[in-house]
Amino acid sequence: MTTTDTAPWLVVIDMQRVFTGDSPWATPGYDRAAAGIERLLPRFVGRTVLTRFIAPERPPGAWVDYYRDWPFALVPDADPLYDLTEPFGAVDGPVVTEPTFGKWGTSLQAVVGDHPHLVLTGVSTDCCVLSTALAAADAGARVTVVADACAGASDADHERALEAMRLYAPLITVVETLDALGT
Repeated sequence: MTTTDTAPWLVVIDMQRVFTGDSPWATPGYDRAAAGIERLLPRFVGRTVLTRFIAPERPPGAWVDYYRDWPFALVPDADPLYDLTEPFGAVDGPVVTEPTFGKWGTSLQAVVGDHPHLVLTGVSTDCCVLSTALAAADAGARVTVVADACAGASDADHERALEAMRLYAPLITVVETLDALGT
């Protein structure tokens, strides 16, 4: 992949069991975000990357305190808690697994190139999506966040995160699914 490739990549952030159901990290709006992502998948065949959040084997630094608050999540990355939900587990494409909120880094960059156009979706808008968007934009990626294909810890947190990302225009653009389908 060259760094001059301008075709957008769909990045499906952390659509995992740990963010559903009765998990302490359950994300309200997960199903709504999933429906938005499903509408986008056909547009990005061959250009979709999924990400997974996992706990580190040994949390470093401030993560020690974090996992003291969330010990249920300190399981190996092969634990079903960290499985992608359907239909995302069946998507044909690379999966980037990181023990960090933000997914922009060498693993994602190896798939999408140095200065890609990323179309971000997933959970949680106010955590992993926000962290990924800011780092990618800072590195020179063109970032589009699909608001109705994301969900936050609450609707208010989702909206606050979208507002924060809008402050980074034109590096980050926030759109709705119908707009993204025209990307």
